Amino acid sequence: MAFNHLPAGAHDALSPLSVTPVTHSVSMAQNQLPPQAGIRPSPRTVLGRIARGADRAARITHTEHLPPRIGSHARWPERIRPEVVAAIRTAGVDQPWEHQARTAERAMNGESVVVATGTASGKSLAYLAPVLSALLDGTPTSQESTGRSAGVSRGAGGRGATALYLSPTKALAADQRRTVAELSAPLGHAVRAAVYDGDTPVEERDWIRRHANYVLTNPDMLHRGILPAHARWSSFLRSLRFVVVDECHTYRGVFGSHVAQVLRRLRRICARYGASPVFLLASATAADPAVAATRLTGVPVSEVTEDASPRGEVVFALWEPPLTELHGEQGAPVRRTATAESADLLTDLAVQGVRTITFVRSRRGAELIALIAQEHLAAVDRSLPSRIAAYRGGYLPEERRALERALHSGELLGLAATTALELGMDIAGLDAVVITGYPGTRASLWQQAGRAGRAGQGALAILVARDDPLDTYLVHHPEALFQRPVESTVLDPDNPYVLAPHLCAAAAELPLTDADLDLFGPAAVELMPQLEQRRLLRRRATAWHWTRRERATDLTDIRGTGGRPVQIVEEATGRLLGTVDAAAAHTTVHDGAVHLHQGRSYLVRRLVLEDSVALVEAASPPYSTTARDTTAISILETTTEVPWGDARLCFGSVEVTNQVVSFLRRKLITGEVLGESKLDLPPRTLRTRAVWWTVTQDQLDEARVLPEALGGALHAAEHASIGLLPLFATCDRWDIGGVSVPLHPDTLLPTVFVYDGHPGGAGFAERAFHTAARWLTATREAITACECESGCPSCIQSPKCGNGNDPLDKKAAIRLLATLLTGAPPTAEDPGQAD
Repeated sequence: MAFNHLPAGAHDALSPLSVTPVTHSVSMAQNQLPPQAGIRPSPRTVLGRIARGADRAARITHTEHLPPRIGSHARWPERIRPEVVAAIRTAGVDQPWEHQARTAERAMNGESVVVATGTASGKSLAYLAPVLSALLDGTPTSQESTGRSAGVSRGAGGRGATALYLSPTKALAADQRRTVAELSAPLGHAVRAAVYDGDTPVEERDWIRRHANYVLTNPDMLHRGILPAHARWSSFLRSLRFVVVDECHTYRGVFGSHVAQVLRRLRRICARYGASPVFLLASATAADPAVAATRLTGVPVSEVTEDASPRGEVVFALWEPPLTELHGEQGAPVRRTATAESADLLTDLAVQGVRTITFVRSRRGAELIALIAQEHLAAVDRSLPSRIAAYRGGYLPEERRALERALHSGELLGLAATTALELGMDIAGLDAVVITGYPGTRASLWQQAGRAGRAGQGALAILVARDDPLDTYLVHHPEALFQRPVESTVLDPDNPYVLAPHLCAAAAELPLTDADLDLFGPAAVELMPQLEQRRLLRRRATAWHWTRRERATDLTDIRGTGGRPVQIVEEATGRLLGTVDAAAAHTTVHDGAVHLHQGRSYLVRRLVLEDSVALVEAASPPYSTTARDTTAISILETTTEVPWGDARLCFGSVEVTNQVVSFLRRKLITGEVLGESKLDLPPRTLRTRAVWWTVTQDQLDEARVLPEALGGALHAAEHASIGLLPLFATCDRWDIGGVSVPLHPDTLLPTVFVYDGHPGGAGFAERAFHTAARWLTATREAITACECESGCPSCIQSPKCGNGNDPLDKKAAIRLLATLLTGAPPTAEDPGQAD
């Protein structure tokens, strides 16, 4: 039997919700004076109030105090137009910070540059100053094609210089549009900024193509809408001077690899029209940002990393929910869920008048936290529940815009949000951030924490640990968060599953020549014969042409979600409630699943896969649902193999076959299993990259792992290693999956696999291979340090295990990992791959 642990979309249901009365919020409200306008309590004071009482104080495992920082000013480069400098001063900025001035100087020199500084450090202004200067006078950068006048640059129809802004989310683009409008108001009609995305009305799109000189969009629209229709955008592209890539650290893994190829297609089309734009990138603090930005864009990029902006005091608390009297699978002790704990904290902060955003990984979690907080606040003050809301992907455009306006205006006091609001939206005035579970990377952790204190005031950040190995490890090892640098960005533009559809899309835009292939990387030459054999491309004379009638861009979803989103439709009315990614549909909107939307629950009546529709009806079942599945894995190719004594550590290509076979119904309060229902869903196959290790019988004897304990030992080691991998690779546990097999048919040995949850791989398994010694050592230490007797969610149990966390053997896993690690050679880890 194989024991599996699935990547993103496999199990989105939450662990059992342990809800207890929030009497502390009510008592706090009785003694809490309404906050006075303009007076904000310090973050230490706020934390002291919500941690009042021995029981609450014991949940804080560590508090990190980051002192305030004084800023350092500079002067704008002389080539920034005086009108732009005046407009910036009108907006309240007399002088730039040093990193803003350095970034603007390099941009005006025609140098592609990435500014990688802390949250709220003014990165937007660093790239907007040179962009607005270029738009104001149309002056070309030094990279402009030869033969043009050194004076004002004009495209077709007299259009001056243009700029393109790319953001990973629609919310961020809309926010940047507001910022540009406010900043450029004194410049009159010289700056014509417009958002061009899937929500843009059709009647506005033609005006944007013809007249806008600053277009704000996202990689998805660039991929599907702008590049395939480049002839209609020729005037804009011919005059393109700057391409702004905001929050570029989010472009990692498969998504980042897709965006890298979209940017190469953009550069190719721009060259066709005689333009060579300068790339201006903004990133959260990251390791080697210039290296990552160069890999993303394909052009040399310099970096500005010294943050010269001021910062208020930040108090960062690590918070571990208490154990409950409940017992979960296999009788394991259960902690109160991070969801319930975060809802309580949001309630308490709202009672104090502290403006708060609570981040949570899943859409369902965001809905639950908002709903629980609203219910608790209704018992305190009937005016407060309406000031709490949820924000997540899958909402309709008008719902998202209304929530964003309410957050900006201060109408909302608290928000439970997915990572859709993690990025650089200027959410002024927030006082606190509650992070529900480690977000997967230290870069994301600091990005989320930085949402508070954006006006320079002090801020409180609280990381609430989930009951899983990584979160438990982190709240008891704060040095892993506060004394380590942020991770390097991992992406692989040469992944053939990524590259092939972009070569087809490029050929559909303009026939591909041999000279073009260098732009797309060395793997492109090898792929062309395969694309010809599949009759996707045909060579005629000196170029390859797209041969199909359908759109080449439909060959891939750059978000890596695995196909067309599934629409969630209310069966009785035909009303569209929202969408869910195709990859998550089998586990979240299968027949009989419970679906939450804006605090209301629905029951899925039917999932129609061929139409990508889930039909639902309003219902209030007293249970949640959790999908169960089976997984098999086969080795296609072993790329690298390293001996660890008698054991072997390997990296290569695998094929994973997964099928959702049933779902459990659990009571909301206790998590008690009410029953299991069978499902008839088709299997799904994934070809990807994996790291795996094998052990021999002699090693099992040395570790005293008996045959009856072998499956549980391997399964426990697999779960824990997946949980700890995000410390060593730029991923989270939802990006990866695993399988453990007591006797695998390809290796003929006990084997544990950890694989990338994306076709072709995302680079995570490769990073795991190169850091295996440290990774597996931390795994063993995490299991050993857990105080439970035989295994719990804090060490070896997984919330998304397809086998119900059975079998698991904690003690045998510790002995097995210790024996495995004794054979690890010093060269098993490449120091260059370490964090």
